[in-house]
Amino acid sequence: MRNSAAVFCAFWLAAPALAQDPLSAIDWLNDPVSQPSSPSPATNEPPVADAVDVPDVAQEPLGTQSIAAVGLLPPSVTGLPTNLWQNSQSATLIRAIEDSEAAVPAVASLLTTLLLAEAEPPRGDGDGAAFVAARVARLMEMGAIDPALALLERAGPDHPDLFTPWLEASLLEGRLEAPCEALNADPWLTEDIASDIFCAAREGDWSKASLTFGTAAALGTLPPRDRDLLERFLDPEISEGLPPLPPPSRPTPLQFALFEAIGEALPTGPLPRAFAYTDLSGDTGWRAQIAAAERLARSGALPENRLLGIYTLRSPAASGGIWDRVEAMQRFDIAMTSRNPTSIASALTRVWPQMEEAELLVPFAALYADQLLALPLSGRARDLAIEAGFLSEHYERAARQVGEATGDHGFLAAIARGEAPEATSALPHADAIAAAFGDAEPPAAISRRLANDQLGEAILRAIDLFSTGAEGNSPQLSEALASFRAVGLEDTARRAALQLALLDRMRAGR
Repeated sequence: MRNSAAVFCAFWLAAPALAQDPLSAIDWLNDPVSQPSSPSPATNEPPVADAVDVPDVAQEPLGTQSIAAVGLLPPSVTGLPTNLWQNSQSATLIRAIEDSEAAVPAVASLLTTLLLAEAEPPRGDGDGAAFVAARVARLMEMGAIDPALALLERAGPDHPDLFTPWLEASLLEGRLEAPCEALNADPWLTEDIASDIFCAAREGDWSKASLTFGTAAALGTLPPRDRDLLERFLDPEISEGLPPLPPPSRPTPLQFALFEAIGEALPTGPLPRAFAYTDLSGDTGWRAQIAAAERLARSGALPENRLLGIYTLRSPAASGGIWDRVEAMQRFDIAMTSRNPTSIASALTRVWPQMEEAELLVPFAALYADQLLALPLSGRARDLAIEAGFLSEHYERAARQVGEATGDHGFLAAIARGEAPEATSALPHADAIAAAFGDAEPPAAISRRLANDQLGEAILRAIDLFSTGAEGNSPQLSEALASFRAVGLEDTARRAALQLALLDRMRAGR
């Protein structure tokens, strides 16, 4: 298996820093529910105020670890303390991870950071494999296959409880040598007979594969779909003249690979997001590659620069739907290289609704907000440039350009500065967001977790509250944002609030 951990970490560290004010350096242990008397600056971008005091990161060495302690991001990168999980029960954290939903990209980024963080293990998980498996499963649901494989590589994927996710992630990535070699050497790594048969055939041991299949089929120990797929895989002549097998709505990665191997490849569009990763290679065509890239970019699993690279691979040969978006994106990117404000303004007003319809404005803003805010635009183009700024890490810069404006932009500018807006707004969730940046406090359940040094569990609970709040529960939205702020996740709170207000306004206007 390739050194996916090294590859992934290199990408991550080259991206904008994730760490906000280091959580180990703030006063959340002594006063977990207190709110700052004045807004604290967000620090996951270059400072934009005249002066920002960044406290030292308090670190402690990770000693003898269970598997659960592994991660790709050390405390010096995340700003999270090493006891992030230590005082929580593993079973409680696993349930919280399984139930976690990211309503906006800023929260998805926070969730990914938690899943990849290096920290002391939680309580009650034996050797910690179940906790690692839950983190890997959630990453795969988000479509983050490379990070999932890298995390498994760090943990030791030939552990019996981690082998199945290792094989499944490898099937989606298309690199099967290492897991199949491991399984052929140690059949006790999995109880799944179908995997054993597939890997034996994959490594060229067709006699073993056929014998195992025949025995399992005779004993009835293979699920019917696995049996039918493996039968056609092992003996292609059997399928001649037979109708195609009915496609499952939720295939396993092995079933997905077997359908492809027998010439009945499944389209990934209706399948869970993880399967979109298989189309990124372009082997299934440019259109499928674009659709997969867009789907993964929405969940934060694909860097925006790679999305742009796929958009600009070649000229669209058709029109309508996805091709109109590709053309608009290509024209805008060309206009940006020209630095001509008139051309850029025209291209921006054309590409914006295309990216809005595809729910890709946050990746778009990450690519272009910095440049757009530097241009002398006016009218509609200026408004869009400022909103791109609010959707990006450059939100404080956008707020400075808004100045003392009123209306929606004035409201958003106050949130970008970490202040309670003085005026009301018709933006979705405006009252709940304003309360969070006013005198709202974390709920008792989160305060109790913080008092018990259960920071990771508290953040997962805040993520859950944010998801419910985004669906219309205003008190829980205020509590979620107040909780982020109380533990030092000021940047997350601001970006999540800005993204939710703007993106929901755009959805409502469609």
